[in-house]
Amino acid sequence: MRLWLVRHAAPQVPAGTCYGALDVAADEAATQQAALALAQALPVGVALHSSPLQRCARLAAALCALRADLSFTTDSRLREMDFGAWEGRRWDALAPAELQAWTDDFAHHRPGGGESVQGFMARVALAWDEAAAHGADRVWITHAGVIRATALLHTGKVPVTQAAQWPTAACGFGQWHVVER
Repeated sequence: MRLWLVRHAAPQVPAGTCYGALDVAADEAATQQAALALAQALPVGVALHSSPLQRCARLAAALCALRADLSFTTDSRLREMDFGAWEGRRWDALAPAELQAWTDDFAHHRPGGGESVQGFMARVALAWDEAAAHGADRVWITHAGVIRATALLHTGKVPVTQAAQWPTAACGFGQWHVVER
């Protein structure tokens, strides 16, 4: 099975903003450009699943408009991590003590009262396991956090208990990579 992990186009938020579960739009021209490139790369009839957040769902819809053989379903397990009260705030405006509390208990702390890394990983793992059980190639139009979580699941580097274990690399906005499972 091949899993295409596609990241949405650049969101329309100021740089440095925490926007995990915040439902912000992506740049429309960049979304169309990503859809065009993806339409040329994907195999015929591949199963397409998208985060319900508009920056992903609009890319999925744009892709399906270009490819009559594709349709998509939304999957809330593919949403970005929820940062609770931190959503919409600048990362550099968060109190150092708030950030330290998260890194001190990286797996279980709920940043901003949102979702813990452990809960987020469990949610993504459910989608990952379902994709593997299905066996056929799939496309996930999703977020950097989900792509990073999937990389950890793919390499077996779970559970994540320390911030230093969290991957820093993810594909760029509107780009993708393929995982063989």
